[in-house]
Amino acid sequence: MRWVYWLGWMAFGAAFRTLFGLRIIGSKNLITEGPVLVASNHQSFLDPPLIGNLYNTEMVFLARKTLFIGFFKWLYPQWNAIPVDQDRPDMSSLKTIIRKLKEGHRVLVFPEGARTLDGEIGEAAPGIGLIAAKSGAVIQPVRISGARDALPRGSARIRFARITVSVGPPIRLTADEQKAVNGKDDYERITEKIMSAIKAL
Repeated sequence: MRWVYWLGWMAFGAAFRTLFGLRIIGSKNLITEGPVLVASNHQSFLDPPLIGNLYNTEMVFLARKTLFIGFFKWLYPQWNAIPVDQDRPDMSSLKTIIRKLKEGHRVLVFPEGARTLDGEIGEAAPGIGLIAAKSGAVIQPVRISGARDALPRGSARIRFARITVSVGPPIRLTADEQKAVNGKDDYERITEKIMSAIKAL
């Protein structure tokens, strides 16, 4: 790891274990080599470093472009964060993710797009099925519990809550699914397959 990434990884990891009693379930399912599309539910701003701490090597994250200001304009790229316009998502963001996966990186994506308001897993935004099909990467389903209680959406105050991260068996698309000959319909089926795997954890 580069030193800036390593410092963040160490600091967040220590905080998660000390303050939130971080528990990881299913770590044996982690794919630690090669390109991996990590798909997780989205509960809190804590989610990206939570997922990052599952691995001992660097990964790529997505972050709202509005966060890239001041000091963070330098810091977030050091943590492999890619700016994304959530208000006007376009194909350029999807192409960047697909390119990173084809280059062999591990990339974290939150299919819901935004953090949950009520703790429930919402509907997936368009795109995750397309990314999975076009990249051909192994998909790692992950479910986070407790992060919303620790830092809910709309709050700046951290609460002490037990956080659990569950890792599911990897999903490998069939050759037919990767071809996605029926376009949107096939992408939606792949999306549903991924979301079902997350909800099952």
